[in-house]
Parts: sequence; structure tokens; C-alpha cells
Amino acid sequence: MAKILVIDDEKAIRRSITEILEFENHQIDEAEDGLIGFDKAIKNNYDVILCDIKMPKLDGEELLLKLLKENINSSIIMMSGHGTIDTAVSAVKKGAYDYLAKPIDLNRLLVSIKNALDKTELVTETKLLKKKINKSVEIIGESFAIKKVKDLIEKVGPTDARVLITGSNGSGKELVAKLLHEKSSRSNNPLIEVNCAAIPSELIESELFGHEKGSFTSAVAQRKGKFELAEGGTIFLDEIGDMSLSAQAKVLRALQENKIARVGGDKEIKINVRVIAATNKNLQKEIEVGNFREDLFHRLSVIPIHVPSLEERIEDIPILTLHFIELITQEMGIAKKEIEPNAVKELQQKPWPGNIRQFRNVIERLIILSAQSITLNDVKQFA
Repeated sequence: MAKILVIDDEKAIRRSITEILEFENHQIDEAEDGLIGFDKAIKNNYDVILCDIKMPKLDGEELLLKLLKENINSSIIMMSGHGTIDTAVSAVKKGAYDYLAKPIDLNRLLVSIKNALDKTELVTETKLLKKKINKSVEIIGESFAIKKVKDLIEKVGPTDARVLITGSNGSGKELVAKLLHEKSSRSNNPLIEVNCAAIPSELIESELFGHEKGSFTSAVAQRKGKFELAEGGTIFLDEIGDMSLSAQAKVLRALQENKIARVGGDKEIKINVRVIAATNKNLQKEIEVGNFREDLFHRLSVIPIHVPSLEERIEDIPILTLHFIELITQEMGIAKKEIEPNAVKELQQKPWPGNIRQFRNVIERLIILSAQSITLNDVKQFA
């Protein structure tokens, strides 16, 4: 079912079109002149607007131009009983989706509306996709702890300095890495992410540096590693504290010489890559017990950035709550929900061992399970 506005100064024509389209289960509004039509069109989100050309007060072509200036999403179909081919061409050139000559042919009307609805749906989907693609990442919060992180990102982002990001799981280390890359001169080149904890120790060197054909049993073809794929951009070594000592030695050499060699190969390959690393471990303690190389630690931590846990910045919970409610309801395509102030206070009292990741999941759960608004009882029951 589509929402359609019919603008025509002839009541009989309006009623005739309305009856046809209501029979097809569409929701129809009417307007008897261009001014009323314009007012309704900008106040309501119509899928299609059917508009006569010859009308008092504001004719159809003037109305078309005014509506296009307002950037409405509706597909506009022009109609006229005095039309010629030139009239039709002129209307389409000015931005109309289609042109119908009066008396309106029923089949032509229904086909035109169906095609217009398909076009409107595609335009809406395209806008949503572009919005998702172009949406810049951001850190939400105004606490002293998070402002310190933001300030460091602003200062360090535009440089090529290596950064070691520390913080507990779910605190937002990956987000910091993305922002550092986004603010650098390398932002148009790749950001390659490697989760060192998720790759088996026997495969990490091949993953990072690539391999030559036949270098081991399953190496059936030459393969580039993550360092080569990140050429000109940034490589993000997440959970680097879980990397094997042999891989650490090769990463150290790559940082010292800006060169790598694929597994099973002798050829040295020059690289131009910025390295950002992250860990939830205390690397100083890992160094003491022999699990991490001290020389690599100093190479990586030119600029250390510690991301605070959510419990270290509970004053950010109100703004984070509103942010995630808006974000998640948009993703779900539902109306934005309100949350009671005492419900927000209750969220501030809870422990958040999973940090921002856990907090977002809880807000999503509350949105799904609550009624019109999120109450204190909802938080006590579902959070």
C-alpha cells in the first residue's frame, strides 16, 4: 500500500482517480489547487504525487519546481488535458517522473504508479546505503577521560606515529584505530585489520607477511600478506599481546627496516605502512614473564593511548543511551523510543564488564522488549 497525493482543480477527476487507487488498496489524499497541494506535500511523506499542470493559484510546473527545491522523496507524475509531446518532454526534463495525458488511461495510470513506487523505493534504499557508507565514526562522550582520548586522536591522527592502544575488551580500541586512520593523510588508502588472537600461531606469519607457492603443504598459490595489502595505508594489529614470539620478531624487523619477506621466499619487499596496535593485556607484565618482546613494545608504543572502561566514565552513560537508542531504532526502521530519567540513572548504577559492546547490546534488548518508552522496571528486568 502506497501513500499518494492527487492534486487537481477538477473535483470529478480527483474523485475518479481516488476511487481507482483506493480500489488498489492505496492511501489517497486530495488537494484542489497547487498551494494546498504544496502544503500537504511538504508536511507528509508521500510515495507518489499526481499533479495536474493547469491549475489556479499555482500551476503544476511551478509546483513541480518548488517541490524539487524542497528535496522531497516523492515521485511526481504530471497530468494534463491540454498536453502535447513538448509538454510531456518539458515536464520530465524539469524533474517529473512521468507524464499522463487526460483522459487518464486506467492501465497506463497503474503501470506508471507501480514504476514510480519502485523508483521511490530504490532512491530511499540508495540514500540509506550512502548514509551508512559516508557516516564518519565518532567517539560518544564528554567525560574528562574520553575527552583526553579525543584530544590525543586529534594530535596524533595526522602524523605517521605508531600508536599502542590499551584498554579492556569492548571499550572501543578498534574505534580509536579507525579514527586515527580517518584523520591521517593515509585515509584514502586501506585500513587493514588483523585480529592476532583469532589466528592460529602457525598461520600468523603467513597471514601478516604472505607466502610463496609450495612454502608449506596448503600453499597452493602465492599469497600477499596483510602488510602488503595495507601498502600506503594503515595496518591495525588488534590483540597483539597474543602474537607468537617468532611473529613478533618478524614484525620488529618490518618496523625497523620497512621491509618484509613472504614465508618461503627470499625476496625482500619494501613497505610503506603505518602500524597501530592494540591489546587488553598489560604488556609490561607480559615482558616480565617472557611472553612479549621489550624491543617490540618500545617500537609500537611511540604514542600510548589508554581507552577507559565504561565504569571509568559513567557520566557518559546518559549521552550514550540517547545515541544508541537513536542509532538502533534507525537501523530497525522503527520510531525512536523515549527513556525515563530514573531508568538512565539505573543504567549508571550497573556494572559493565563488557563495556560499550555490552552496553549497546543491552540498549538494543531494552528497545525490543519495552513498550512505548523504556522504564525503570524495564531496566531492572531486562538489563
